[in-house]
Amino acid sequence: MCRSIKTLRPPVLPEKATEEDIRAAALQYVRKVSGFRAPAAHNREVFEQAVADVADATRRLLDGLDVRGGARRSDTRTGTA
Repeated sequence: MCRSIKTLRPPVLPEKATEEDIRAAALQYVRKVSGFRAPAAHNREVFEQAVADVADATRRLLDGLDVRGGARRSDTRTGTA
C-alpha cells in the first residue's frame, strides 16, 4: 500500500486526527487505487467524490474505534470520555 498514508489513531497519533490528516490519507488512497496523481478534467468530479467518500468512511472508522490500552476516545454518542 501507499507508504505516505500514516496511522491516524491513538496512540500512534497522540491527538485526534484532523480533517486535514483524514483528507490527506483519503487523497493518497484514491491516487494509489486510481493510478492518477491528479485526474484529467473529465475525471476530476469522480476523483474528488471518491476522496470525499473515503474521508467520510475514515472519519466514521476513527470515531468508532475503541483502542484498548491507549487514550480513551470521546464517546460522541453520549458526550463523555
